[in-house]
Amino acid sequence: MAWWWQVLISLGIALAVIWLALIAALLLARPGMAQLVEALRLLPDLLRLLRRLAADRSLPRGVRVRLGLLLVYLAMPIDLVPDFIPVLGYADDAIIVVAVLRSTVRRAGLDAVRAHWPGTDDGFAAVCRLAGLREVG
Repeated sequence: MAWWWQVLISLGIALAVIWLALIAALLLARPGMAQLVEALRLLPDLLRLLRRLAADRSLPRGVRVRLGLLLVYLAMPIDLVPDFIPVLGYADDAIIVVAVLRSTVRRAGLDAVRAHWPGTDDGFAAVCRLAGLREVG
């Protein structure tokens, strides 16, 4: 077998293993139905928040890159978990947004997220609950 076939097969196997690991992580982090309903209600404000944070030059570059990649992922028509898988098929985007938001708060601080939040105070409190963040004040 040619060396390039071996490389292609190895890459395919590696991608399959990574995909299965991500599916397992999503299964473990699966939110409750009430949390999903609340997340869907906040979706427009969350998308504006992500765009504003990604455009903020005062944030660390790694945070902005992560947010930009998240926005690209959300715009892609292909999902990590296909939509025909019950609950997780529709929840994968919400789970990934929460993970990136937590990472953003760890690096940039909750004050930066609060400064860019376009919605109501109740909406921000809901985002903090969904993401497992401690709201300051």
